Amino acid sequence: MVPDQQAALDFYRDLFGWQGEIGPEEFGGYSICTLKGKPVAGMMKSMAMGDQPPPPPNWTSYFSSADADATEAAIRANGGTLIVSATDVGGIGRMLIGVDPQGAVFGVWQPKGFDGAAIVNEPGALVWNQLSTPDPKGAGVFYQAALGLEAGPMPDMPEFTGLQVKGRTIGGVQGMENLPEGVPPHWLVNFCVDDVDSTADALVRAGGSLMAPPFDMDKVGRMAVVLDPQGAAFAIVATNEPVKP
Repeated sequence: MVPDQQAALDFYRDLFGWQGEIGPEEFGGYSICTLKGKPVAGMMKSMAMGDQPPPPPNWTSYFSSADADATEAAIRANGGTLIVSATDVGGIGRMLIGVDPQGAVFGVWQPKGFDGAAIVNEPGALVWNQLSTPDPKGAGVFYQAALGLEAGPMPDMPEFTGLQVKGRTIGGVQGMENLPEGVPPHWLVNFCVDDVDSTADALVRAGGSLMAPPFDMDKVGRMAVVLDPQGAAFAIVATNEPVKP
């Protein structure tokens, strides 16, 4: 979500090679961004909800669900709250926006003709979802109970709790000890790139900024945490080894 949707479409087209355009009014102008003709992400203009101001620019991690209403009930039953209750999006899916007990926002999507990202784990596409929270253990319990994600230690990186789907790790959970004071609990989307340094340079030239300049991370690869020109945070990652699709 961003205030200037067209500017965001132009920025990510140049950075990642995405294609997209502002969508029809009945879908709130929602843009499906594609890479090699397949969907990889979505964008829409920030809008006020009731008497609340528009949300700040942000990327939201979405998790697939077979039943969004049942997931909503599980979120509530396990201490989470809802920003947007389960609602139909045309005939292509059903969605909700939730908040975990520690305050991190996430989305849930029930496919009804549109599955979501069709390319992952390659340059220009999503490769990882990272949760920063003051209570990693509690977060693991919540996401396992509410979304069915399996939480457990990552043997190669003991500082992280891994989140798995059918035995495959799709994200991680970490504490907030090393983050600046005042940063709220949050999910951070990570996009794969060929070269972190050159991508970071291009981002800065296009008006973005660096929160954590390129650095090497043991057993993962090279990464940076950045802001796009409108202030939405995300990470870029070049892995040491090819990741499995």
